Amino acid sequence: MTRLAWGSASDVGRVRKANEDMFFTSEWLFAVADGMGGHRGGEVASDLAIASLREEFVVPSTDALVVAVQLANDKVVGTATGDPELEGMGTTLCAMAVVQVDGADRLAIVNVGDSRVYLLKGDVIEQVTDDHSLVATLERQGRLTAAEAAVHPQRNILTRALGIDARVMVDSWEVLPVAGDRYVLCSDGLFNEVEDSRIASTLRRLADPTDAARELVRLANEGGGHDNITVVIVDVLDDDGVALPEGDQADRVVAAVSGEARAVGHDGPTAPAKPAGREGRGGRSKDKDKDKAKAKAAEPGPRPPARPRTLTWRVLLFIVAVFGVLGLAAGAVTYYGRHTYFVGFENDAVVIYRGRPGGVLWIQPELVERTALTRATVPAATINELQSGKIEPTLADAHRYIVNLDDQIATSGGTPPTTATSTPPVPAGN
Repeated sequence: MTRLAWGSASDVGRVRKANEDMFFTSEWLFAVADGMGGHRGGEVASDLAIASLREEFVVPSTDALVVAVQLANDKVVGTATGDPELEGMGTTLCAMAVVQVDGADRLAIVNVGDSRVYLLKGDVIEQVTDDHSLVATLERQGRLTAAEAAVHPQRNILTRALGIDARVMVDSWEVLPVAGDRYVLCSDGLFNEVEDSRIASTLRRLADPTDAARELVRLANEGGGHDNITVVIVDVLDDDGVALPEGDQADRVVAAVSGEARAVGHDGPTAPAKPAGREGRGGRSKDKDKDKAKAKAAEPGPRPPARPRTLTWRVLLFIVAVFGVLGLAAGAVTYYGRHTYFVGFENDAVVIYRGRPGGVLWIQPELVERTALTRATVPAATINELQSGKIEPTLADAHRYIVNLDDQIATSGGTPPTTATSTPPVPAGN
């Protein structure tokens, strides 16, 4: 069984008036959220995201963690929609959880926004997650260097965050837990002030995760403390016998997936999580809030293949509902196309059809009766009407229309032909 140790620290920084970062730690779930939105919006958004994640993530699987993040997005969007003071609020969210894959422990990592997850393996630190920001996208495209990205004036513009759109794409990974590995979850208040190399040296120097987290927060404040700073450090103490071939670090990441499917599956409870720890809250400049919330540009380039989603009762219910709507629509079309009659021409003969002139989608008119009337015998004023098809609600009404034509012919001095005679229904000729 995988055993973990963890520590955390959070601070308002030297510029903000309150701390809008939120974090959560437990034996199997760790998360950091960085709120934005001005006034109290950022504080509410990050709080809602963490609370929803804790509530919804009850199945130890990567899919369930992704869905929990999507449900957290629903919560933030719904709350903002119902309160004008919270309009435009949003939050980043990165999280890591112990999950089960084929009976073995894995670490699932998810990310939306520019909060990050790092891995220190030996002496090497690497960023596991991808930033969802305009500058990070330009850097991945080769249009900016890392040095240019670090000082770019638009580096705070996000391309993805919870609370901005009704649907959110969640990046996710499954990672082998290896004893000795150290993970860092943090808001941008850390890495915008402290270089990766100094983060790595601090992680190597301080073995206790709480001491290391507090030191990183101190270094961020020393570097300027322009934003709220939150750091969660998770150490893998026991990997349950996982062993990798020497030099085969590339196999550490088992799978990287991207998905926006909305399938939801919660199949059972787990042990209750420990309460979240936090040290203050904090605002950020309105300009930064607007920058983060306004950018929604899609990130170009290919993405890893999506993981298959578990078929759950909610998905089945959705499928049944879709087929039910389609069935009702088909029934309505059939009723509309069948439950009426019209009098028209078949070549030069006057006939009665069941259906609508010209048909409705796949419902074509059916010939019901032929009459003794012809194009030559009917009043001239009715020819255009019959050519288009004279619609009648019932067969009896169609018969009355034919009788009326007979009367008009007799009144005009003509000799009315024999009244209509029934014939077996056959497909319409015209």
